[in-house]
Amino acid sequence: MKRAIRREELREIVPLADSTIYELEKKGDFPARFYLTPRTVAWDLDEVQDWLAKRKAAGAELQGDEHKPDVRQRKARPVKQALHVVNG
Repeated sequence: MKRAIRREELREIVPLADSTIYELEKKGDFPARFYLTPRTVAWDLDEVQDWLAKRKAAGAELQGDEHKPDVRQRKARPVKQALHVVNG
């Protein structure tokens, strides 16, 4: 039996901001929403659960430091360089 979920339930299942989900959908990296009415959207629960399972499997491979983003390359709020003081 297929089941559709609305935004409130999606937020409980997927702990991401609405804007992040929207961006992932635009890129094709998250299950697409569909309209139940002109003002009501929903997601297919099976597709969301499959997406989570794939992310979980991929996450096991991404545990090392080599997969972390380089925060020094941020465009907004770049990380300030620390001053290293040597006591001698």
